Amino acid sequence: MKRALVAVVFGVSVVALAPAASAGVTAGPGASGTAAGERVVLVGIPGLMWSDVTPDDTPNLWRLAGDSALGSLSVRAVRKDTCPYDAWLTVSAGVRSAVGGGCGMAPAPEADGAGAAIPEFSWLWEARGQRDAGTLGQALHAAGRTTMAVGPGAALALADREGRVDVYASSPAEVTQWSGGDVVAVEIPDLVAPYISGDRLTDAPELLAAGARRAAARAADTRLGSFLPRLGSATVLVAGLSDHGSVPHLRAAMLHGGGMAGTLGARSTHRDDMIILPDLTATILARAGVAAPANVVGVPVETHAAGGTLDERVAALRTADVAGQTIRDMTGVFFTTLAVLQVLFYVIAFVLLRRRDGLPAVRAAAVALAAIPVSTYLVNLTPWARAAQPALTLFASIAVIAAALTVAALAGPWRRGVLGPLTVIAAVTSAVLLGDLLTGTPLQLNSLMGYTGVVGARYYGLGNIPFALLATAVLLVTTAAADRLVRAGRKGVAVALVATLGAFAMLLDGWPGVGSDFGGVIAFVPGIAVTALIVAGRRVSIVKLGAFCVAGGVLVMAIAYLDYLRPPASQTHLGRFVGQVADGTFLPVISRKLGAMLSTLLSPNLMPVVIAAFAFLVFALLRPGAASAGVLPIAFERAPMLRAGLLGALVSGLVGMLVNDSGAAVLSMALALAVPLVLSAGIRALQHGEPAPAA
Repeated sequence: MKRALVAVVFGVSVVALAPAASAGVTAGPGASGTAAGERVVLVGIPGLMWSDVTPDDTPNLWRLAGDSALGSLSVRAVRKDTCPYDAWLTVSAGVRSAVGGGCGMAPAPEADGAGAAIPEFSWLWEARGQRDAGTLGQALHAAGRTTMAVGPGAALALADREGRVDVYASSPAEVTQWSGGDVVAVEIPDLVAPYISGDRLTDAPELLAAGARRAAARAADTRLGSFLPRLGSATVLVAGLSDHGSVPHLRAAMLHGGGMAGTLGARSTHRDDMIILPDLTATILARAGVAAPANVVGVPVETHAAGGTLDERVAALRTADVAGQTIRDMTGVFFTTLAVLQVLFYVIAFVLLRRRDGLPAVRAAAVALAAIPVSTYLVNLTPWARAAQPALTLFASIAVIAAALTVAALAGPWRRGVLGPLTVIAAVTSAVLLGDLLTGTPLQLNSLMGYTGVVGARYYGLGNIPFALLATAVLLVTTAAADRLVRAGRKGVAVALVATLGAFAMLLDGWPGVGSDFGGVIAFVPGIAVTALIVAGRRVSIVKLGAFCVAGGVLVMAIAYLDYLRPPASQTHLGRFVGQVADGTFLPVISRKLGAMLSTLLSPNLMPVVIAAFAFLVFALLRPGAASAGVLPIAFERAPMLRAGLLGALVSGLVGMLVNDSGAAVLSMALALAVPLVLSAGIRALQHGEPAPAA
């Protein structure tokens, strides 16, 4: 049976991986063409948001937007907030960069004939470790393209490796001839300059009032209008390429040229309406007809047709920022609340179960707690971000959805079965997350248990917390089905079911452009294998467990290598990691993720869930009569395969904690879903009248 299990997993993996090994990469139907040798103008307006762009206050930007592709720009570089210096440096390098120390406006260059040079530009490489600085300008000069910069930040963006630009002016008012460069960058600092104190971004309360902000937006728009008509037929990129103050936002981005009035996206985010800072570098090079150096992680932007009026398109982008801001602000509140509810639940359940009192209420509370995670994704099917009070609407909607799922799980025709409610919640969780993966993850974006472009840690695919929920839900629902099959004497079919459905979910989790989850595959494989072995009646040892973890690592590296074989512009972070392994630059990545993982072990929102759930689980198994009226042993007696699903989920959660930078978040969410559902099954068994097993 063990060999059959390995063969099934390996066979499914090979069949799924084989097509991609030879598949070519084609642009999506909405991808914009790239004409070699276009004149390209990047207009950087640091701090610009779509809420700043209105027909009355910014008429020039509004008219330009009407004939442009529009999108959100995630300006996350290295710090949680991105200052103008870091933003322009990121455009220069083509990779997220930070100058370190104080961070304000870019330094003023020194005149050098018609051009200028940034003093001590090599300091960025030698003292700050920014060895990619100058990538954009160097590539343009190497291809024979001339550069023209207006403003210090623009000079930093287009400077070559010697810190030089061909033509320089300190402001648009000084420029008499806008055809002086093949590639032009212009800095308009009006929206962000008031927030700079010395060399740092600071909050400026007196400028946060609507009137002051609108005045700054009008000044920036007037400056843009002074030269926009003189750019001729050049392709114009407008980007609000940094934060203002200490609170990050999604910024405005638009591409004018080619007559496309739709949305602006990129394969870097796998979103039709969102791009990242390094995409500006790749887009400038592509539009100028210059090959991008290998170190540029961005990709050329793509335009997509979109219906609706300009007002509707801009309103949608404003709503995206509201959603991202709400999720960023409320995530801590949500996880604190969830941790408190989990701990209270285990304490109260312990007391009531010992008394054999209030069993229906404990069971309902267990199912409701398990329904909360999937509700945080389903809520994105509602327009909560457009409400007058988005945070309140978000939490209220999650509560309503979780309540509806709880009622459905406890009141449906499956309610009489021991595993009925468990199967419903696990199946809904699995279906929602798998469906989300297959449709481009619209539900994980801007969700409390997902990610947001405002934070900029991930833009698509399966996040670490959703992985924990998916692995747990899939293993529980497959073992619930396997339990029936084993009882019917079809153990081989049950093992194949666990292996096949588990492998399918695992491949979606790790596949580039779908789940793109590196650590998830490593953790999923041993969870599936342990579950399948227990269903098959085989012994699980530490040696076997270690071998399964190694197999997961080998499999994910194989997937990453196939991704690495694709063109650089089509690679995800999995393929880029293989490149980092090849050139020996992977250690900082591993070190950063290890540090992030260790820091989660001290999280006040995550570790209480882990400690409380594990303590309850261990005590309930070792002292079933004293701790939980024997509900877990009864659950395992009535549904023997349930033990396999629980142990497999715990293995995936524990390994996932060790190999993912989210650390304790992975294990805590696996426990938060699995333990209440297993407990609910045991309570249902007690309600059938079975005596509690002896310890």
